[in-house]
Amino acid sequence: EGHLQRKNQLEVQPNFVFQVGIVQYGENVTHEFYLNAYSTTEEVLVAAGKIKQREGFETMTALGIETARNEAFTEAHGARPGVQKVMVVVTDGESHDNYRLQKVIEDCEKDNIQRFSIAILGSYNRGNRNPEKLIEEIKSIASKPTEKHFFNVSNEVALLTIVEALGERIFALEATNDQQAASFEMEMSQVGFSAHYSQDWIMLGAVGAYDWNGTVVMLKDSNFLIPTSNAFDDSFSERNESLAAYLGYTVNSASVPGDLLYIAGQPRYNHTGQVIIYKMKDTEVEILQKLSGEQIGSYYGSVITTIDIDKDTYTDLLLVGAPMYMGTEKEEQGKVYIYSLNKKTFEYQMALEPVKQTCCLVHKEKDCTNHNKNEPCGARFGTSIAPVKDLNLDGFNDIVIGAPLEDDHRGAVYVYHGNEKSIKKEYAQRIASGGDGEKMKFFGQSIHGEMDLNGDGLTDVTIGGLGGAALFWSRDVAQVNASMKFMPNKIDIQKLSSDMQKLKLYINSTICFEIRLKSKDITINETDIQYWLTLDSQRKVSRTLFAETNERKIQRNITVRSSECIKHNFYMLGKPDFRDSIKVLLEFNFSDPESGPILDSELPNSVAEYIHFTKDCGSKNKCITDLHLSPFIIKLNNLKFWVQMLVRNKKDSAYNTRVYVQHSPNIIFSGIERISKDSCDTGQNITCKVGYPFLSPKEEVRQCAKQLGDMCITYFKYKQTQIMFENICSLPTNFFFLEHSSFKNPTLLCTLSPCHTAQWRQKGHSGRAKCSIRCYPLSKGAKITGVDNTDTGRMQGGWKADAERNPSGWKWMGVDGASAGLPGGLSKADAERI
Repeated sequence: EGHLQRKNQLEVQPNFVFQVGIVQYGENVTHEFYLNAYSTTEEVLVAAGKIKQREGFETMTALGIETARNEAFTEAHGARPGVQKVMVVVTDGESHDNYRLQKVIEDCEKDNIQRFSIAILGSYNRGNRNPEKLIEEIKSIASKPTEKHFFNVSNEVALLTIVEALGERIFALEATNDQQAASFEMEMSQVGFSAHYSQDWIMLGAVGAYDWNGTVVMLKDSNFLIPTSNAFDDSFSERNESLAAYLGYTVNSASVPGDLLYIAGQPRYNHTGQVIIYKMKDTEVEILQKLSGEQIGSYYGSVITTIDIDKDTYTDLLLVGAPMYMGTEKEEQGKVYIYSLNKKTFEYQMALEPVKQTCCLVHKEKDCTNHNKNEPCGARFGTSIAPVKDLNLDGFNDIVIGAPLEDDHRGAVYVYHGNEKSIKKEYAQRIASGGDGEKMKFFGQSIHGEMDLNGDGLTDVTIGGLGGAALFWSRDVAQVNASMKFMPNKIDIQKLSSDMQKLKLYINSTICFEIRLKSKDITINETDIQYWLTLDSQRKVSRTLFAETNERKIQRNITVRSSECIKHNFYMLGKPDFRDSIKVLLEFNFSDPESGPILDSELPNSVAEYIHFTKDCGSKNKCITDLHLSPFIIKLNNLKFWVQMLVRNKKDSAYNTRVYVQHSPNIIFSGIERISKDSCDTGQNITCKVGYPFLSPKEEVRQCAKQLGDMCITYFKYKQTQIMFENICSLPTNFFFLEHSSFKNPTLLCTLSPCHTAQWRQKGHSGRAKCSIRCYPLSKGAKITGVDNTDTGRMQGGWKADAERNPSGWKWMGVDGASAGLPGGLSKADAERI
């Protein structure tokens, strides 16, 4: 009596193919509207949206069913003779009149009313109550077979997940005109929804078979094999996981030694999706494995691809797409699951995901800076997955995956290279659609890469979208090997130190390139290579420069046929730092990277070589030093003094050796004797560099520094370099004497004053030549370690000589001065710190 359109829900048509009425019950029963109240779906939706839930303390389910049977299904209220009557009972609690249910159900059977019952378990789950009694009661309301008429959902929102399945059940009643609600079998099967040609069987997906649970029709020669409804499912569960699962949405096969496996996807199974792996045993389906999706609505199993990576004729990987997999921002990001084949079992290996998409919609987020015009936002990565023949000519087949919703529905594809029996997780290339997204959308919706389309011997790739297709020619792959040689290949530090004062030390470098195409069928006449050469690349300031430019970096082009070399010269600067070798970095690429061959990604596009400094450390090439430092204070005059330091090395030569001198703020630097080999940097502290290299075993260096007030450093073999210090304090001094056993002259005389500065001067005492100093405590660790009262009794405190605590070679000689207590008015703590 009219036509029927099947969509996501039943359509109410003007000629009343379907009519809908609603009865609400609780303590009482109310007709919200009758069957003939509205003639379009839109009118029904508007009216239903205005219904308010009625509250009460009882649930009279039997009364509600009885009222609907007696009053709703009447000709006066829209019921028509010969039209199937359907009642859907939705409740979230046990009835208070369940003693009447059996009689009411029997009356419905007599009136041929098909009943679907839905139990909402939300209040039971929230209250942690057992819903078993409710489920049994609601199942008793449903028509037979119960598994096709009964639903239960975890909460009210989950009702949305069964709307389509319920509509398909009701649609089946009209389509088959079966008063017992028999299921569809092959009437709406859509055989050929997907297809795959294997070595043995042709596979035809039939997603509409068996109430859209789906199946796979197997064709061999001219014989069809249609599996039974339960061939892929042992039984229908109470939750109806397999309802409208769409088995056969995509089909494929896998080759293993001695056998062939068949694979079919069910993207709607249990709302998370499933993939079934099976084989044919004569004409029977033998299920080997089931793989399940992890996220509701992800459409896991809607895309399936198998690939032989290493070209040994056997399948290596199974790739399963879940293009509607939700990301962290609820965008349809998409995901592709990779399974490796172990004998006849697929094992999870990894998952691939696209570049993160920024979802920013004008009508939802006011702070957007880059607005998306289209919804849904995301990528739908995995909408298409295509095995392609070896693109990079490394001997392994590759994978291309489409993401048609990327870049605001412009689309993109990702290329992944094979690697032995797997693929590399990082994509090798991402190809974006470009353009404004108006003329062509959904780039990457379909992909094919099995043929050479331009006759160059390389596999080409075709990528389709809404509004057109793009053809991509593959480019050959070039292996470029670069090398560098240096003459001399090592730098003699001692020779460099002397030569730098006269002539520059030059190093000759030879740069060579060798190129070979990986395609055996194609030869190349010549190609241009652009290269960059950087000297001392790991240093901020280079120790060497190119002779032609006086710069550390150059860029040049070279035309290479099969191999070619070029020379560059550079010279060393007088930088006294030879701890690390000179690193020379060579980087290169084709001069025109957009045409011709591409560089092999498996080979580096840069080369680094080192120029080492020679070290006289024997065959081990590792110097083990043994440095000793001895400081001495030497007099000059009343306001100036010297500090001499003796540095000894008892083992291998020392490189980059430095001596540091720290002095107090009241000391002013006066001057330093210049030495050709060594240098000192002055300031608040003094740093002196000790030779390159510094000394072989048993050699020593002396250096003397002069500054204002307290210290001085010198070093060089048997020669003194002097740094002078001047005292900015001229206060009356008291003094004491120290002498060192290793010196014939002088013995040190230290004069103490409150300003704690130093002064050196000649003074005779006990028949010996003495030098006097006003001292400043440079560190808290310095101490006066012993006292000998035999020479003088003017030092109060009675300090006694202590040979064990004396610094090596120093002896207390006496004091001179008129102050009481400690010299110069110092406290004992001050004296101990000197």
